[in-house]
Amino acid sequence: MEAVIAGGGIGGLAVAAGLHKRGWEVTVLEQTAGFSVVGSAISLWPNAFRALDAVGVHAELGERVGVAGGLRDYRGRWILRMDSGDATRHTAKAVIAHRHDLRTALLAHVPEASRMAGARVRGVRVDGDRAVVEHDGGELTADLVIGADGVRSAVRAALWPGAEPRYAGHVAWRLILPRPKALVDAGATIWAETWGPNAVFGMFPMSDNRVYCYGTGAVPPGQRSADGELAELRRRFGDWCEPIRSVLASATEDQVLRHDIYALPPLTSYVRGPVALLGDAAHAMVPYLGQGGCQALEDAATLCVAVETQPDLATALRRYDELRRPRTQAMARKSRMSGAAGHLSWAPVRVVRNALLRAVPTSVFVKSLAQPFSWHPEDGLRDVTPIRPAV
Repeated sequence: MEAVIAGGGIGGLAVAAGLHKRGWEVTVLEQTAGFSVVGSAISLWPNAFRALDAVGVHAELGERVGVAGGLRDYRGRWILRMDSGDATRHTAKAVIAHRHDLRTALLAHVPEASRMAGARVRGVRVDGDRAVVEHDGGELTADLVIGADGVRSAVRAALWPGAEPRYAGHVAWRLILPRPKALVDAGATIWAETWGPNAVFGMFPMSDNRVYCYGTGAVPPGQRSADGELAELRRRFGDWCEPIRSVLASATEDQVLRHDIYALPPLTSYVRGPVALLGDAAHAMVPYLGQGGCQALEDAATLCVAVETQPDLATALRRYDELRRPRTQAMARKSRMSGAAGHLSWAPVRVVRNALLRAVPTSVFVKSLAQPFSWHPEDGLRDVTPIRPAV
């Protein structure tokens, strides 16, 4: 069986690795030269590591330093603590990894002969029970085409016309930097997300004594700061509680990445004939749960397990859609709700929000963590006999 994957990002490489492991002939089309990576960090939770295991990529991706912490207001007062008890059973198993490290680990499981760099996808069409991909260098025909080409997916544009991403109203700034002395001295008590007036700032540990930071705020789409993004961060967050001020004081302009946040409206299906969407191409979501990359990995694992266990490809794709669409769209809704809660601008409403959150038992938040983290690749596909695709 042959598969063409549009997009050599995290989801595309994961599904390519998993299908190759299961005997498929795969081709990955990536528009960048040499599968280059531009990006910052990614949070990998227990569900992401199970997905990686399912596609055959057993990578540690750094020390599991854990992200236990909680939620503060911008003056430094705790709203919610998640650094003890049952909460750490979930958060201590997480890793904040560099996207380059994850992509490198995935690439190691995709044969060089299967990679086509500098190949931009121009269109896709269904031809009977197969699909044809048009790219810069010609055409490829395959039993299965997977659109893993991001929020502005060419595959989705070809077969899901009108499904356009929408600006979410916020910008994200991300940076990785050596851990400043203020963070070393403070220990683990400052790993938190901080909510302020219409803005959010988070900081979490990485291996090799690094720290991952991000800030989000309301900005018109495409608007840039004339004096640079670091200056913009300092204007927005410079009067927030420590150690945010110290972190921004130690940062340099070249460490800051800025992205407008776009999200995709819910699709009625992730499958059209022998074509399936995966990751941001299917369900681009705002980043406020840290689950976007994890859900792409789940997509890849589910699709690989489905084609291995279901009686034929059409059934596998139907089950993939039935399993992934409800889960990812529910995750996108929760992420939107979290983002809305974190970006309140009117002070009296923020006071009420904080008081309500403080009144909620920690066990309720622990239970909410268990729902996304308890996923397994075989969910919904257990009671079937594995069937290997013909090579």
